[in-house]
Amino acid sequence: MSDEKFMPYEKARKVVARVMEEEHLQDPNRRVLTVYDVKDRELCWFDADDLVAELGLDPKKAETREAVVEYIFHHIPQWALSQFDE
Repeated sequence: MSDEKFMPYEKARKVVARVMEEEHLQDPNRRVLTVYDVKDRELCWFDADDLVAELGLDPKKAETREAVVEYIFHHIPQWALSQFDE
């Protein structure tokens, strides 16, 4: 089990502006879900295929995106915002 610490859900809902599906930089056949904050800074990313498989979802169903985004809000690493501490 991972000891990764996650940002509280309520905070994630305030700082995350969008989750964008994008092409993987090294593998054009894979997709990533990149998380951006309200200042349009990249916070972190998730492998879309791995996440859908891990959650046991059907990628063709309309409700899959909503379920994946909700999962992401619960799993934003705490370090994601600290990388911008000034």
